[in-house]
Amino acid sequence: MTKKITINPMTRLEGHGKIEIILDDKGDVKDAFWQVEELRGFEVFCLGRPSEEMPRIVPNICGVCPSAHHMASTKALDRVWGVEPTPTAKLLRQLEYNAFYIEDHYIHFFFLAAPDFILGPDAPVAERNILGLLGKVGREIGEKVIDIRKRNRDIIRLLFSKAPHPEGGLPGGMPRGITEQERAVIQETASMSQDFAQFAIKLFKDLVLGDKSCLALIKNPAYSLETCYMALVGENNKASFYEGKVRVIDTRGEQIAFFDPDDYVSHVGEWVEPWNYIKLTHLRNLGWKGLVEGEGTSLYRVGPLARLNVADGMATPLAQKEYEIFFDTLGGKPVHNTLAMHWARLICALQAAEHNKIIADMPELTSRDIRNMNLNLKRKGVGCVEAPRGTLFHHYETDDKGFLTLINLVVATQHNAAPICLSVKKAAQEFIKGGEVREGLLNRVEMAFRAYDPCLACATHSVPGRIGLRLVIRDADGKVLREVS
Repeated sequence: MTKKITINPMTRLEGHGKIEIILDDKGDVKDAFWQVEELRGFEVFCLGRPSEEMPRIVPNICGVCPSAHHMASTKALDRVWGVEPTPTAKLLRQLEYNAFYIEDHYIHFFFLAAPDFILGPDAPVAERNILGLLGKVGREIGEKVIDIRKRNRDIIRLLFSKAPHPEGGLPGGMPRGITEQERAVIQETASMSQDFAQFAIKLFKDLVLGDKSCLALIKNPAYSLETCYMALVGENNKASFYEGKVRVIDTRGEQIAFFDPDDYVSHVGEWVEPWNYIKLTHLRNLGWKGLVEGEGTSLYRVGPLARLNVADGMATPLAQKEYEIFFDTLGGKPVHNTLAMHWARLICALQAAEHNKIIADMPELTSRDIRNMNLNLKRKGVGCVEAPRGTLFHHYETDDKGFLTLINLVVATQHNAAPICLSVKKAAQEFIKGGEVREGLLNRVEMAFRAYDPCLACATHSVPGRIGLRLVIRDADGKVLREVS
């Protein structure tokens, strides 16, 4: 008889979702689904508002990646209002965005992902968390993580008033500049961030790559998925977080698309399934082919692994060195090993730290020329950044007074949604056999989605016909009187 296993709630991620695993008569996995059952409606309830309000509203989509939405929104406003930020404004934005990258990537690696490797996937669930991790690696490392995140969040707070939900992004510039006194603090933080990034990568090499069982887990075919990849690239096709062109490669690493973010609609298709509130994306010119991997698939992945696969190299020297070690260790490009995203994430954090060290010393950083006020309403704009979780598009259109008439958000977890479903299914099929189901095996299934660092609140924009709410009315004794759905 067919049996269903439900992992609900999924753990160590942003948002609320569940995994349904369907077993056949032998107790092997027949199918599996990754489902997100919450809904945000930002694309609808922001319609009719002044476009300038968006950088203050969209950071509230999520508590994990508010800076990414804030920056994509601010860049979209640049386009809507036909204005180019001043050079100093652009430096300040990149400074803030790199700081966000650093603190975001470390909260995922140390708090959410590392316990699976450093404590092991079979460790007691009560210990497989940040407290268990600190017990293993020591309080001193934990204090370093907290300190470096705090220092970088202080940079976000300095430039955009709040770290949890920054605000103040303005078309053409910044709400404030920095002083020479503040530069000194930023230089210190940037230098410490670079040192910590190198320390974190060494820790990963020692504790994860140095453990044969962990390395085998990363290379396990259950955690390999052959998809295309998408990411922003800058000058000379080097990895870029703030700006650039969008590059797409196929499963063999060949470039199949290279486009300006303004043209994303020609390349990114959105697909609605009735079992999920997330709109699944695919490469439009290949068409929707369903949840399939391998040569010819129209599915692609974004995020840290995609950034390394898509780029011809990293934009800073220390990160470039680690990029080369990454591909030498894992057999060359493209790397399809899903769990390698954790390693790639640390390399991206190193590039962000190195870049901020460069910016902190630039003379024009403290210029007072922080905003271009030559506004010229164009009524349409696409803002694109490489969010920590992957490529993020904000598309706004307005009336002749600047009030919003169209909003489309295409976020990283949408790009990854279909591959996450496939990754969960492959892991379930590998680890659950003959009806044996125990917590450690289910955690191995969760590790498949956890690598993507999905942000479920950001990604849910679709109502497939009805709200999936089930109302249960019970009497005082708990007896069900009526169910409405």
